[in-house]
Amino acid sequence: MTSSIAVVGAGWAGCAAAVELARRGARVTLFEAARTLGGRARRIEQAGRTLDNGQHILLGAYDQTLRLLATVGVDRRQAFLTLPLQMRYPPGRGGMDFVAPRLPAPLHLAVALLRAEGLDRADKLAMARFSTTARWLGWRLDTDCSVAELLARYDQTERLYRLMWRPLCLAALNTAPEHASANVFLAVLRDSLGAGRAASDMLLPRGDLSALFPDAAARWLASHGASVHTGARIDALVPEGGGWRVGEDRFDGVVLAVAPAMAAGLVTPLPDSAALAASLQALAPEPIATCYLQYDPATRLAQPFFALEDHAAAGRWGQFVFDRGQLDHAQAGLLAVIVSAAGAAAALPRQELADAIAAQLTADFGLAAPAWTTVVTEKRATHASTPGLARPANATPWPGLALAGDYTAGEYPATLEMAVRSGLAAAALLNGRR
Repeated sequence: MTSSIAVVGAGWAGCAAAVELARRGARVTLFEAARTLGGRARRIEQAGRTLDNGQHILLGAYDQTLRLLATVGVDRRQAFLTLPLQMRYPPGRGGMDFVAPRLPAPLHLAVALLRAEGLDRADKLAMARFSTTARWLGWRLDTDCSVAELLARYDQTERLYRLMWRPLCLAALNTAPEHASANVFLAVLRDSLGAGRAASDMLLPRGDLSALFPDAAARWLASHGASVHTGARIDALVPEGGGWRVGEDRFDGVVLAVAPAMAAGLVTPLPDSAALAASLQALAPEPIATCYLQYDPATRLAQPFFALEDHAAAGRWGQFVFDRGQLDHAQAGLLAVIVSAAGAAAALPRQELADAIAAQLTADFGLAAPAWTTVVTEKRATHASTPGLARPANATPWPGLALAGDYTAGEYPATLEMAVRSGLAAAALLNGRR
């Protein structure tokens, strides 16, 4: 008998769950409160421009995401600009230049470290020692601690901390090293610095985030008999006759794929919900701010993206800058600057933050003043990835109701790959009940 499944929330986790359920033969109905699919990784419109609510980098190791993209008809070669693993700062600004060559692993990392500019012998030895030890540990600690404590334990130099480990932690976990989980950080390092060459590749989306997967998923779902409803807010989940009433219809099962605070609100009225609701409410949100700056269309950085040295006290907020024109010719001259763990930056007036970032780019690249700026802040972009954090499982206390989201239990931080993995896991749970 074919089961009917409601998927509530059309972010990346919800879309992944919907596609997987439909692929396995379920009748799927996907509900999304917004008009645009993608959740916390989506397309937005600002002043007549199509932008994203934040810039993302994927890894070649994101096998579940890449498999799902292929399933819904996305051509990886066209969808991404593929770059070797790298951490590069603006030339002449006292940073570092680290690029992994296209050689077999682990030779690619060894050569990258030997060739790295801006690091002295002590820095390189510290990085080699740490990478070797992390591999020997199986990229996991028996007892979790903060990233800062982990790095201090293995005598990482101040320069390496400042130019490599801190920005990588901020970018991957959206949490400051002093508060971030070492085990989650090690899982990221395993699939970047510790991975094979192709797995460590960095994939930059050429188009907007909604077009990259959610829009393609919606088209695929429609072609496979599923229904997709946008502007459809679900305010209650009601157990009914061995199934669930969602909106006006009854379903055999539900995948709840919304943000933690909304999920807590929907499960709280259900019996025996206290533990799960508390787990969801304990996930502290972390913001990400993205500043878009439009320069003359002839403006082009020497590389598609650079790391930036941030220093809040000096008004330097930007951590990475992306040249959108090298990803999409229609966005020539548009730069996107990312501020992760952006609580302090987001508290500033938007124009003040934009002006400070423009001054930072002028200092680092010699750019003139931009013609146009805007700041987009996703206040609940991720959860704080703290040591020993108990993240909720996909399974819930209620038969036929599964949870999906990048915040559910797993070794990855709140990334697109974690969202996809969670959606697939939720789909497998419900499929197993058929």
